[in-house]
Amino acid sequence: MRIDQILKNKRTLSFEVFPPQKAETGTEKLFETIRELKKLRTDFISVTYGASGSDVRNAAEIAGLIKSEGIEPIAHITGGPSTPGEIDAVAQKLKEYGVENVLALRGDKPMVNDGNYCKYFKHATDLQEYLKKYGFTMGAACYPEGHPECESLYADLVNLKKKEECGAKFFISQIFYDNAYYYRLVSEARRIGISSPIIPGIMPITNPKNIARIKSMCGSTIPIELRNMLEIYSGNPSLVREAGINYAVYQIMDLIAKGAPGIHLCIMNHADIAIEIYERLNNFFNELF
Repeated sequence: MRIDQILKNKRTLSFEVFPPQKAETGTEKLFETIRELKKLRTDFISVTYGASGSDVRNAAEIAGLIKSEGIEPIAHITGGPSTPGEIDAVAQKLKEYGVENVLALRGDKPMVNDGNYCKYFKHATDLQEYLKKYGFTMGAACYPEGHPECESLYADLVNLKKKEECGAKFFISQIFYDNAYYYRLVSEARRIGISSPIIPGIMPITNPKNIARIKSMCGSTIPIELRNMLEIYSGNPSLVREAGINYAVYQIMDLIAKGAPGIHLCIMNHADIAIEIYERLNNFFNELF
């Protein structure tokens, strides 16, 4: 089913998983995670390309497994590290598995660029144009605090508008920890005529060591109150986990109250985190999704 059609009828609950780095040891565990997520009445599950665009074939197979479990998958396709031939191969594989939805991305630039990165697909819109021949329903990424490579949020919004004009039917945001950035993004996007749903991306911080990684990965601002809690409880992993999950629950409650079209949870393949959040918000999901 097309995700844009689901969004027309209801608020969505979705999750993001990624292919294990070692397929032979991690794939079965991921399959178990997907089956656990199915119990949470998820509307769709996104599957990333894997670290640095690696293991693309395995990502397509995982999207196929998600489909076979009766859940709608959305497969990330990253143009930056890919050649047209590689894009064709993964697109054809996804079509074989019956996958209808893709998230078209340029992808993060590597620390060291050998000159081949973005050789064929400089922007996400270039990839979107290329993928049109396959008939996928396309989503795209957006950045509540602006793309790190853009000079301003408003310059990034111009790019967001181009993504919509190139066929993006919905957007999934990069993770954020201050909801005010998401609300600003939505308000400014609507002001310039972007009408597609913008689904907020949430990732609980359950380990204080992840703060530096998150900031380097997506530049998300970590509010001082959350940072302080994580640092104070850093010597007790169970309290760090509790604080991180509680903060994510607060974010979700606030986003739902203010009309977010869905919630997309990045759980780093940990079904237990998804289950815990779902159980704490059970009434919200039953009544409002």
